[in-house]
Amino acid sequence: MNDRVPSAKHMLTITAVERDTRIGKDTLRVWERRYGFPQPLRDSNGERLYPLDQVERLRHIKRLLDAGWRPGRVVMLPLQDLQSIGQLSRLAPDTPLPLDEPTLNAEPQAIYALVRSHDVTGLRRALMQSLLRRGLGHFVNEVVSPVLVEIGQAWSRGQLAIFEEHLCSEAIETVLRSAIASAPEASAEDSAPRVLLTTFPDEPHGLALLMAEALFTVEGCACMNLGRQTPLQDMVLAAHAHRAQIVALSFSSLSSAGSALDHLADLRVQLPASVEIWAGTSQPAMLRRGQPGVILLDNLAQIRTEIHRWRAELPSRVR
Repeated sequence: MNDRVPSAKHMLTITAVERDTRIGKDTLRVWERRYGFPQPLRDSNGERLYPLDQVERLRHIKRLLDAGWRPGRVVMLPLQDLQSIGQLSRLAPDTPLPLDEPTLNAEPQAIYALVRSHDVTGLRRALMQSLLRRGLGHFVNEVVSPVLVEIGQAWSRGQLAIFEEHLCSEAIETVLRSAIASAPEASAEDSAPRVLLTTFPDEPHGLALLMAEALFTVEGCACMNLGRQTPLQDMVLAAHAHRAQIVALSFSSLSSAGSALDHLADLRVQLPASVEIWAGTSQPAMLRRGQPGVILLDNLAQIRTEIHRWRAELPSRVR
């Protein structure tokens, strides 16, 4: 039985642990029941509190999961074993190259270096200059996406701190919001689809939504971005209010594939067949299983292709 403690000092709540480790609350509870770890204490109200040594162990577990290990193999291991496996994993032939061997093109590599040097002003300036040189669409696909992939890989290898990831995300958000706000208004023509963007309540990340909105904007779409974690019924109400023709959702690696597909099935039932549902995900399980009536996109560059397909099919829809 978990102990109860009178104070939450030097401990994290389950919400803080989810934010720190990027392991979902439901997953933490399942591991607690199935593997006996983590072993949170309880405050006077019965809420879970996680000691910092357990949080550190969870960080290492998440890095190994991102590298392809299964929970049943690593969740129960002590910290020393997790660290040893992590060191060996870096030497395996199929792991990413170390950071002193750049894997990015020159411009994304320079931006990544600014993240590592914590140069906030320089980072924002470099992002803005890249945006002006390339234009919004190319900036998202050729600069932002590669940088974020490298950020995620570096974090999973233990070579990047959470605050550095947040610094990069905030700078990118600032630049994208400014660019979207200054973009020309969408055309009122029928060929300019109305798009609603959001995530389901259990999805904590929203940067991909903003990147998608930028690409939809480049294609002349009229966008309503609700941000993260919108309840299903509100999503349906917003789609009707916006007269949305496309509802676009984002799923990060934190989303449960089964739960995500169930949510999409529920949404499909509640929206008219004429409203397309697009779901962006890199999860192999989601892409493999699919969901009837839902278009799954495994990268942001597919947005342009799908918009062109939507426009080509428009005459058959309006007949």
